Amino acid sequence: MSYVDGFIAAVPTVNREKYIEHAKISALVFKDHGALSIVETWQDDVPEGEVTSFTLAVKKEADESVVFSWVTWPSKEVRNTAWQAIMEDPRMHPDNNPMPFDGKRLIYGGFDTILNE
Repeated sequence: MSYVDGFIAAVPTVNREKYIEHAKISALVFKDHGALSIVETWQDDVPEGEVTSFTLAVKKEADESVVFSWVTWPSKEVRNTAWQAIMEDPRMHPDNNPMPFDGKRLIYGGFDTILNE
C-alpha cells in the first residue's frame, strides 16, 4: 500500500496566491522525487472547536485560513529517500521558495495507508 504525508497549517488569508505559488513549486519538487500525487486544500467549512479542531491545532488567528494537504508516495521507502533529496533541492531553499506562513505552526506526519476505496 501507499504511504501518505499529511500537513495542516495556518496561512495568512492575504497570502493565498503566494501559498498557491509555493505549493506549485513544492509539488513539482515532490513529484520529481517520486511522489504520486499532491493535494492542497484551502479552508471552506472548518468549524471552530471547543476542545479540538483544525483551527485550534494550528492556533489559527482571525486573519488566517487553514490549509490541509497530503502527498501520496508509492511506499515509505520511496518517501524516506525522497525527503532527503527534497531538503537538498535548491527549489526548496527559502530564498527560492519562501514559506508564506509560520512554519512553527505547521503540523505534519507520515501515515501508512490502511484503506483506499
